[in-house]
Amino acid sequence: MDNPQIETGGVNGEILIVEDSPTQAAQLRHILERHGFTVSTAANGREALALLAGGMPSLVISDIIMPEMDGFELCRWIKDNRETRDIPVILLTSLSDTHDVIRGLACRADNFISKPYDEDYLLMRIGRMLESRGQGRSGDNPVTMEVPFDGQIFSINSDGRQILDFLLSTYETAIQKNRELLRTRDELNQVNEQLEIANREKDAFNYTVSHDLRNHLNVVGSYCQVIREVCGEELDAMCRDYLRDAYNAVLRMDRLIGTFLDFSRLSNSELRRDTVDLSKLAMEIASDLKVGARGRSVEFRIAAGIMEYADPCLMRVVFENLLGNACKYTGKQEEAVIEFGKTEQEGKKAYFVRDNGPGFDMADAEKLFTPFHRLPGAADFKGNGIGLATVERIIKRHGGRVWAEGEPGRGAAFYFTLERKES
Repeated sequence: MDNPQIETGGVNGEILIVEDSPTQAAQLRHILERHGFTVSTAANGREALALLAGGMPSLVISDIIMPEMDGFELCRWIKDNRETRDIPVILLTSLSDTHDVIRGLACRADNFISKPYDEDYLLMRIGRMLESRGQGRSGDNPVTMEVPFDGQIFSINSDGRQILDFLLSTYETAIQKNRELLRTRDELNQVNEQLEIANREKDAFNYTVSHDLRNHLNVVGSYCQVIREVCGEELDAMCRDYLRDAYNAVLRMDRLIGTFLDFSRLSNSELRRDTVDLSKLAMEIASDLKVGARGRSVEFRIAAGIMEYADPCLMRVVFENLLGNACKYTGKQEEAVIEFGKTEQEGKKAYFVRDNGPGFDMADAEKLFTPFHRLPGAADFKGNGIGLATVERIIKRHGGRVWAEGEPGRGAAFYFTLERKES
């Protein structure tokens, strides 16, 4: 069904659009031509004046911010010229500063509509402007007044009808924006309700995983132990191997469930920031890792005196994963070297954990932080592909970012930043 044409009280429906954005000008032109208007366009105020010299449109719709001559100056020229002053001018802008309203009054604009505009509302305003022009002005004498506003004096010289129309248009725009805000608020409330439901469902799922699923695993693991203790001597070597593999698989599944739950809890855990000695934290974790790496040559180089304002518990998880990964992936090095330090990236303070392990191809750098995703060759090392994803989630919770750099055979480095927010 075609859109009806706007009633214009018998006045010629020719409209001049003054808009420096070709896309927005074309969109507005399409709307108006669909409703039977004749449309011409100008990219700025200078071009509009040249068109006005060749013919008088019924109405001008002008953007405010334009090169060479803005909408205020164009409107002022139209209203100061005897031949064009009766042409209604609608100012169209993406701005919402109160100064725009005052300056619109000062240049004697007839209407003010903010972007993005509602199509029906815009057409209604155009119809009113053209109908008002067809009936002529009310005959009010122009009112000249000096209006002080925000340290400036604005001179307004308009008749009462024009001032009223303009102010009503700004009021209608404010009401429209308020309706949009209320609609957005209602939509956000609905989204929040959905998130709350999703979180409750996630909590229920986590309980099911941690309680019911683990109970079944415990039963399987217990039966494996009972069979080994009661029937172990009657089983041949192959059956004992199968039984051992089944029991180890149960243990791995239990650890994987624990890792999954820990990762899930990070979304809801509240940040508790405090001053953290990152160097001391890294040294403590490095000391524990050395105990587990006895028989290996592992050197930790920890820069001293690095302090941050962060969640101490979560930062411990970060270092356990970054330093733990470095220790794990340097397992085949004759002399492993693992460093923690501070540097600067793009003018911002950043921290790094670097190792001399096997490295990785930079084409795979983004995949490192994908949950449960492991790079080619990682199967030689124990893990479930969740550690770096956990690190990324924690760092993002702190308002920072984490990234990796590496090269096959030349080690890897993991960098992260933290947004400092003191309470």
